[in-house]
Amino acid sequence: MMEIWIPILAVTVIGLICAVGLAVASSVMAVKEDTRFTELRECLPGANCGACGYTGCDGYAKALMEPGTKTNLCVPGADGVAKKIAALLGVKAEEVVEKIAVVQCAGTCEATSVKAEYRGIESCAAAKLFYGGKGSCIFGCMGFGDCARACPQNAIRMRDGIAFVIQPRCTGCGICAQTCPQKIIEVVPDIIRTEVICSSYHNGPYTRKVCSNGCIGCKKCEKECPHGAITVKDFLARIDWDKCTGCGDCAAVCPTGAMVYGDFSGVHKKKARKAEAQQSALKSE
Repeated sequence: MMEIWIPILAVTVIGLICAVGLAVASSVMAVKEDTRFTELRECLPGANCGACGYTGCDGYAKALMEPGTKTNLCVPGADGVAKKIAALLGVKAEEVVEKIAVVQCAGTCEATSVKAEYRGIESCAAAKLFYGGKGSCIFGCMGFGDCARACPQNAIRMRDGIAFVIQPRCTGCGICAQTCPQKIIEVVPDIIRTEVICSSYHNGPYTRKVCSNGCIGCKKCEKECPHGAITVKDFLARIDWDKCTGCGDCAAVCPTGAMVYGDFSGVHKKKARKAEAQQSALKSE
């Protein structure tokens, strides 16, 4: 009988020793969970757009727990999210530089021509593989709406053959720019007032032939700019935002309309300005 109980007791004692050892080890080596991660993650909008420079909202939330990470990197969340983050971390809130997507192509159905008929998958990425697309300008918008389908805010529509951004809806997340195979969508600070809506590197005569709205590299804008903010390289005008004051002189002399002047402010600041105007109106009554 003892021959049976001795092994049983030995196994039981060993089991108890192991259990105690594991309990002690789990207590000593336990990694305390930082509850700030969950709270920070709840502050973020969940767009997972990557505009902050991190791998989605989870990546940004983890980075925020490290000293030195800026609180104003969530563009879709705007100042409201930045203030919540700052309050949780006990730091001063930083102002978010709002951004908005701009389609740098004005090659509408009327302005440009078609070089071939495309009957494949209705996707910009697929059409690009077909000799650079159906359009005569290989740098222009494909017009099949990959960006519109990718936009989480439903802020892009296909209009007259090209993508069109509905500015009051755009949060500047940048998903459309990442999706576009032509790389003609630029996410810019909403402080800008002038933009080149063309991405063609064709020479002037060829551009005139294939698109009446394209930049022809005439350099009129470059000569007209009083601040030296515009340079024309490879038949395409480029703007130095650090020098540009938004005077609009360049757009006024552009012969094709490739240089446009307007209000590129996004949804948050437009709402803020509207609210301020309403408050001012109430005070004046």
